[in-house]
Amino acid sequence: MAKLFCIGDSCVECVGAHPSNGSGKGRSQEGHIRYGLSLVKGQANHPMEDYHVAKFVKTQNHELGLFAIYDGHLGDAVPAYLQKHLFGNILNEEGFWVDPGRSIVKAYEKTDQAILSNSSNLGRGGSTAVTVILINGKRLWVANVGDSRAVLSKGGKAVAMTIDHEPDTERNIIENKGGFVSKMPGDVPRVNGQLAVSRAFGDKSLKSHLRSDPDIQDLTVDLSCDVLILASDGLWKVMGNQEAVDIARRYKDPKKAARQLTSEAVKRDSKDDISCIVVRLGR
Repeated sequence: MAKLFCIGDSCVECVGAHPSNGSGKGRSQEGHIRYGLSLVKGQANHPMEDYHVAKFVKTQNHELGLFAIYDGHLGDAVPAYLQKHLFGNILNEEGFWVDPGRSIVKAYEKTDQAILSNSSNLGRGGSTAVTVILINGKRLWVANVGDSRAVLSKGGKAVAMTIDHEPDTERNIIENKGGFVSKMPGDVPRVNGQLAVSRAFGDKSLKSHLRSDPDIQDLTVDLSCDVLILASDGLWKVMGNQEAVDIARRYKDPKKAARQLTSEAVKRDSKDDISCIVVRLGR
């Protein structure tokens, strides 16, 4: 699937393929930064609900690395929509080059409103999101809603670049909005007994009790930053941040690293869809 978006007079194409199982890789124009990805469909009796973007694009004399994982629930329509539109909406914000963080927040909000307005076509489901914009290989902007996660290795030490949005940790906000958190049915805290994350795109029936504003972190990439991992919760449910970094750093080839991470998650009995992108920031 592809989406053409324009910034000023420049247009670029953002591509994120969607096989149920598979892998892929790519590199920046100068070849200093490489990425690899691995996708594994879970055991649920429905189509793969994880979507991703992994792409380098050139625009306005800048090279942008665009990476994302969208983990859908109750169908794949919302993550598919995010794959097509979210990065375009962010980069088309008028003030992106002046204030990327503000543009990301505004684009997340506008995209969620568009999803809710189009719920008759997109259905009642929703999606988490973790998005990364790497500007000229030097500046990293990371945003997320839900429990898809980005973890950076700085000199081999795992640094969380996102915050998992779980119902228990945002219980007060949910209750102040008139909702509740319950572990019934099952043993996982859920918003109104339904959704296991406290922030998400879509989910129109729960939206009055949910948030869709992202947490954002930005960072200047230095020589200590060697690996960045993005993954859906199919990986993080069975693996800690430092474990993932330790595994990824064993492989110079980021595609092999991503495949090893998803393979290890399957060995640990993860039954969910698993999507993983590994970005090698150093040579």
